[in-house]
Amino acid sequence: MRRKLVIGNWKMNGNRAGNTALLSGIVAGLNDFGADCAVCVPAPYLAQCQAELAGTPVAWGGQDVSVHACGAYTGEVSAAMLLDFGSTYVLCGHSERRAYHGESSELVAQKAVAALAAGLTPVVCFGETLAQREAEQTEEVICAQLQAVLDAIQPEQVGKLVLAYEPVWAIGTGKTATPQIAQDAHRFLRDCVAKKDAAAAQSVQILYGGSMKPENAKELMVQPDIDGGLIGGAALKATDFLGIIQAV
Repeated sequence: MRRKLVIGNWKMNGNRAGNTALLSGIVAGLNDFGADCAVCVPAPYLAQCQAELAGTPVAWGGQDVSVHACGAYTGEVSAAMLLDFGSTYVLCGHSERRAYHGESSELVAQKAVAALAAGLTPVVCFGETLAQREAEQTEEVICAQLQAVLDAIQPEQVGKLVLAYEPVWAIGTGKTATPQIAQDAHRFLRDCVAKKDAAAAQSVQILYGGSMKPENAKELMVQPDIDGGLIGGAALKATDFLGIIQAV
């Protein structure tokens, strides 16, 4: 059975004092709920996470990674830099990066390759807009996004990915895909992975990332192909984040 995974994406939020309170609250409230958990934080706070989370059950990671190892790329963060601060995970292709920074599926794939090469676990995000959903293009869109990554990596690397389905129309809008809508997308993504590696398709974790909250987490988590959550707003409050983990 795949172990559940809950990752908090802080987006561009946080300050040192608030982070300490949030992280200490999460650590203090954790029990063996049967799920792994992590936080993906703005790069300036990686050192703080390393200092405050080392030796706890909570892992941490970055929100983006450069395709370049080093060099004249002002503002970018390399995989080696993330590792230098003890990171385990890094987000690749979050919908906000795709929308606001024009990241193509090919660039996202290159970032996943860079993360894997360094020993990080890329959390690769996929999702459709409301217009694409209304045009019944969901499967076409998320398959193309996923396929770019699968084409760029070796078969033996498929099982080292974490995938996250994040319907763009349900991020920060208060709307949430019904459990069945989410399950259908997760099942479709798993079937796509199976075409590359059938064994990996059964083990790869696929998270749901669309306004998951303590109130709806349980009904989403019980779906057979939903292996956890990529949590935005609810990850900024320890009680909400713990509530989602407990829903497992």
